[in-house]
Order: sequence, then C-alpha cells, then structure tokens
Amino acid sequence: MQLKKEKGQLIVLSGPSGVGKSTVIAELLSQRKNVYFSVSYTTRSPRVGEQDGVNYNFVTRAEFERMIAANELLEYAEYVDNYYGTSLKAIQQRLDEGTDVLLDIEVQGAAKVRQRCPGALFIFIIPPSFEELSRRLHRRNTDSEDVIAGRLEKAKVEFREIPNYDYLVINDKVSGAVAEIEAILTAAECRVDSRRSILRQFA
Repeated sequence: MQLKKEKGQLIVLSGPSGVGKSTVIAELLSQRKNVYFSVSYTTRSPRVGEQDGVNYNFVTRAEFERMIAANELLEYAEYVDNYYGTSLKAIQQRLDEGTDVLLDIEVQGAAKVRQRCPGALFIFIIPPSFEELSRRLHRRNTDSEDVIAGRLEKAKVEFREIPNYDYLVINDKVSGAVAEIEAILTAAECRVDSRRSILRQFA
C-alpha cells in the first residue's frame, strides 16, 4: 500500500560538468514517478537542442536581477558570466503536495540550499576517474580546449566540497548510478520522520 506523503523530499544533486548528471536525471525521472525536476533559470544562451522550460528557463539578465531583488529564488549563483538559479515558489508548492523535488545545482548553490533547507538530501555524483571526466568532456564536442581545461580545473575545486554532502554516487554506468540514487531515496522515505502520518494510527 503506497500512502501519499505529507511532505515531499528535497533532493540536491551536484557534480562536475561532464559527469553525466542530465542523463542520470532523465533515467531516474523515467523510473520514479513521484519526482518533480526543478528547471533552473539561467541567463545563458540555449545550447543546440535545448528547449526553454525543459532544460532551463532562459531569461534576460534584467529579469534575473529582478527575481533576485524580489527574493523569488531559493538559491542563485554566477558561473562563467551567467546567472543560474532556482525558483522558491515552484519548489515549495510541489513539496507541500507531497512530491519529491530534484534540483541539479552546482556546489555554490547547494551550500545556499543547505542553509535554508537543512532537511534536504545532498548527493554528489563523481566519474569513475578524473581521466574519464576529461574523456567525457572531449566526447561532447561542444567546447574548445580552453573551456574544457577550465571545466576540469573547476571540477577539482568542486571535489573539495564533497565532505559537505550526504551521499556520493559514482557514475560509471548510468543504470548503476540511478540504482544508487533510488536506494538513497527509498532509505529516506523509510525514515521515522518521513512516516509520521502512518505512525499516528499506532499511537
């Protein structure tokens, strides 16, 4: 018997550029129905194949700065001259409905979420090796050598934040990474705190 949850779980997923977060998230969402993926807002231009409202909500710098001033964002950060951020209202609504919300954000943003939402689950995805990360970035064929070198340097800085996360998932094969995240979410649902509504009948 699947009881509806009173409150959704906020899940924060971070990892370096090129680790395969988007692929893992797409697979997770296809397997797990009660998860809402929070689409971030950004001021960067869409990449080939990206759709507004699907991959990101693409907005102007002026609109993003208006959102900051109006306190509409749970977190935001500036990365490579572009803003990225998460809408607070959209998330709160889903959590209140009992839906889990998944955020794909980098370490700066995750630190801000940790301050405001200490009950969130923090998961960091790493590649099986640093060499493999370099291979994946080259295989994407979207960036110049300079940009790739910058992303690899940034990855080293991001790895230092791993001790601040609850879980570490290795994305060697997508199916394995998804299975590990599934296990983490199942364990979180079994916490006593998450099952208070069921407990009441035994009181």
